[in-house]
Amino acid sequence: MTIYDFTVLDTKKQPVSLAEYKGKVLLVVNTATGCGFTPQYEALEGLYKKYKDQGLVVLDFPCNQFAGQAPGTEEEIVSFCQLKYNVSFPQFAKIEVNGENESPVFTYLKEQAPSEEYNGLKAKAAAAMLKKISKTYNKESDIRWNFTKFLVDREGNVVGRYAPTTKPEDIEKDLLKLL
Repeated sequence: MTIYDFTVLDTKKQPVSLAEYKGKVLLVVNTATGCGFTPQYEALEGLYKKYKDQGLVVLDFPCNQFAGQAPGTEEEIVSFCQLKYNVSFPQFAKIEVNGENESPVFTYLKEQAPSEEYNGLKAKAAAAMLKKISKTYNKESDIRWNFTKFLVDREGNVVGRYAPTTKPEDIEKDLLKLL
């Protein structure tokens, strides 16, 4: 099984097979428009523009599970992202990433990469705080907060998981190995 075996909904609630992205390097992110990490949209868009011609695709999955930081409809989220951050990468319908209603694609991603590293004292302190305030963080593989990132190679294999505190530009070296 690979990520290509899953179908998700786009922002208009239409099914999209992730097989459409076969042969691409994917950076899959659960996002929110009202989060302290929301400015990462700018760097995600920067990576996408810089490397899309080499095969990178950023896949954006808004999630409202963490302190209600992704309010609004899909249309409002897309509008916000385009106006504020000029986002041009694919965006999808809101999902849940933890719990009984979690998206099957995120169940798969978490199974393939069950934890992320928090490097540095500030990141480790942030991880401890996020673990305490996240109401959906119940097991070690659960996503702690918005802007957790999964890196998927051209064959659909999950090769990395990055904490919300990891800036997109800090993933660039790993992306380059796959491109």
